[in-house]
Amino acid sequence: MGLLAALTKRGYTTAPFKVGPDFIDPGHHRAITGRNSYNLDGWMLSQEYNLESFSKNTQDADIAIVEGVMGLFDGYDGKSEAGSAAQMAKWLNLPVLLVVDAKAMARSAAALVQGFERFDPELCFAGVVFNNIGSPRHLAYLKEALTGNVTMPCLGGLIWDENIRLPERHLGLVTSEDHCMTTDHQDALVNLIENGIHPEQLIRQLPESTTEAATVPYIMSTSPQRVRIGVARDRAFCFYYPDNLEILKAYGAELIEFSPIDDRNLPHDLDGLYLGGGYPELAAEELFRNRFMREQILEKSRRGMPIYSECGGFMYLCREMGDTRGNCFPMVGCFPFRTLMAGKRRALGYREITLSKPSILGNAGQRLRGHEFHYSEIVDSTLIGDLETVFSVSARAGLRQTAPGYVTGRTLGSYIHLHFGSCPQVAGSFVENCFTYRHETTNKHE
Repeated sequence: MGLLAALTKRGYTTAPFKVGPDFIDPGHHRAITGRNSYNLDGWMLSQEYNLESFSKNTQDADIAIVEGVMGLFDGYDGKSEAGSAAQMAKWLNLPVLLVVDAKAMARSAAALVQGFERFDPELCFAGVVFNNIGSPRHLAYLKEALTGNVTMPCLGGLIWDENIRLPERHLGLVTSEDHCMTTDHQDALVNLIENGIHPEQLIRQLPESTTEAATVPYIMSTSPQRVRIGVARDRAFCFYYPDNLEILKAYGAELIEFSPIDDRNLPHDLDGLYLGGGYPELAAEELFRNRFMREQILEKSRRGMPIYSECGGFMYLCREMGDTRGNCFPMVGCFPFRTLMAGKRRALGYREITLSKPSILGNAGQRLRGHEFHYSEIVDSTLIGDLETVFSVSARAGLRQTAPGYVTGRTLGSYIHLHFGSCPQVAGSFVENCFTYRHETTNKHE
């Protein structure tokens, strides 16, 4: 975030990206740069898709910054580089800026950096930055330790500063919707970077990008607008991959945002609804009080409108939702479940789904990939067997089976965030179902 803020202030058009399935970091990237931050992922998405996305979304940029995920070599498992920042750096031919937490470290930092530098000879490093250092003298010790032991240059160090800390909650950092990045906070980030790293020195280390786009785009052409899809967007529902929305548009959808918290009515003349994830448990009472919105969504579901919901959106469509304080409130009621917040994380990890029967996402046999991360759970276990499911879920061996996709009519809900880039045709199927619904309702009115 500091690098994005510093480069933006210097007048560079900076394209942000995030390795992995995270939604929160890209939201903060967007708040700083004014540009969408796109997820790059070596497990959910093909190499060709990642190359195409990076190429397309850097066309008008001076510099691209790709934030890594976890440690440099951490990804899907401990055996391969799948899903890691290192894998993505090699795919995109990008140099790595290694950030090392050097708190209470001196010469040992050289051994750590040396290990990272030698672990994968195919990686190129722009340099190393030491984080959480205590003073300029501490940085001097660290630079001395590197001399003669590593090849990559030290590009600076960041002194610990409590003032730039972002607030956190049970699922990590707060979202950009809940924590507006003030000018003072951005200035503090810029000062931290300017005083500790000197961006111009970093920029001089960077090569011209040599990443080539895939020979065949992942979306062949853009269809004319045929349907109107409402997209829930407010501080309760803010987790969307930008790709998902853009792929829907490419297949002919006009997207109209609305707020289940604040808007009394759905946008007019809709053919479908998309309710993404977020933190609805923090706004459960407000969602409950907006009875008009809940009743309208339930009515649309019962009339056969295609509705796709994931994680927080799925919780909203259930019968009841528990908040973080132990209260429980009635919700939309499309699904007969009650969801409650658990005392510990209930699911985390990549997921591959296989459609077991035709649905608004496509035909039986189609496979998609996504990610699951939530603290809430369905507590009406006796009701689960009574509801139709439309896909099976594959996770790593030994992990507890996760919730599948539930369906009632044309309403589909799941805890899994799917990335449409893993199978763009599902967006086309959703649009087709919305178009069918439009045709049905038009004929009824005639």
